[in-house]
Amino acid sequence: MNDDGWEKLGSRYVSEQGNDLILFRTRFDDMRNPRNNIVKSRLVLESVDWVNLAAIDENGLSVMVRQYRFGVGYSTLETPGGMVDPGENSLSAAKRELLEETGYSGGTWRYLGAVEPNPAIHNHLCHHWLAEGVHKTHAPDLGEGEAISVELMDPASIARAVASGELRHALALSVLSRVFPLWPHPFVTHEQKDAPE
Repeated sequence: MNDDGWEKLGSRYVSEQGNDLILFRTRFDDMRNPRNNIVKSRLVLESVDWVNLAAIDENGLSVMVRQYRFGVGYSTLETPGGMVDPGENSLSAAKRELLEETGYSGGTWRYLGAVEPNPAIHNHLCHHWLAEGVHKTHAPDLGEGEAISVELMDPASIARAVASGELRHALALSVLSRVFPLWPHPFVTHEQKDAPE
């Protein structure tokens, strides 16, 4: 029984012989609803923690990446990030991901907290880091499944990309919003502006 009254009656994993996912281990939990006693099987995607970072170079430009994302079927503009490898802490992972994806390193690093990417089905955190004063030291070292281009953007360009909808990766928005004022408050979309009175 957990704090909310939900009772876990059992768990089972999807077979790892070709039926599991690359980034996640799939688990189903049988959970009893405390409101009505009905038992339902609920999907949990287990993963290691992730990192996402805002990296600002010595000229005040943010090091951004653009890469094809299979879920949406197009290239997205986002911040560097990735998975925390076994035995790594989130800072080491953030530094490694920045270097691998962009070739940038160095600077002063500060932890910005963590978010739950999707607590409905994920069991992990995404840690946010800010790196200030980074500089290009290497060529990117991309994995076999990666094709990433690096873009340097000033804060106004980032805000314009957010306002236009070009930049809408949730984890990138989360880390960048901890560093820059990205949109006016209250936020108004283009659809709301164009709607008839």
